Amino acid sequence: MLYNNRIQNCFSLIKDVSMIHGTGVDLIEISRIKNSIQKYSGKFEARVFTSKEIDYCRSKADPFKHFAARFAAKEAVLKSLGTGMAEGISWKDMEILNQESGQPVLSLSGRGRDIFESLNLRNIHISMTHDKSYAVAQAIAEMN
Repeated sequence: MLYNNRIQNCFSLIKDVSMIHGTGVDLIEISRIKNSIQKYSGKFEARVFTSKEIDYCRSKADPFKHFAARFAAKEAVLKSLGTGMAEGISWKDMEILNQESGQPVLSLSGRGRDIFESLNLRNIHISMTHDKSYAVAQAIAEMN
């Protein structure tokens, strides 16, 4: 009987544990994003980033690191969903802003929000970092 009680206690703890739908990681050279932004004089920025993301990145001393980190995060999010761009998600359906603490937070809209809901996801956690040459991001899609 004691054994059965222990098993029941274990299962009662498990019901509150979230499951992971998928993970994604992306690494990008900051120079690639810098070259695209400079080569296409604003068109690349406007196609990939929201106005809030552009304002945030442009407010930094070295905006290209921040653009690259957000680009990597969007790629990682697509990988965590398991859809890529094939399901009709646009770059601007994913917006990455920062809380006051500096923590990046993903906001989904349009087709991105539709897919998120159809997969019954609770959250997509993201983490980003960069150095002088590279930006990397990770996304973890958490199920309800």
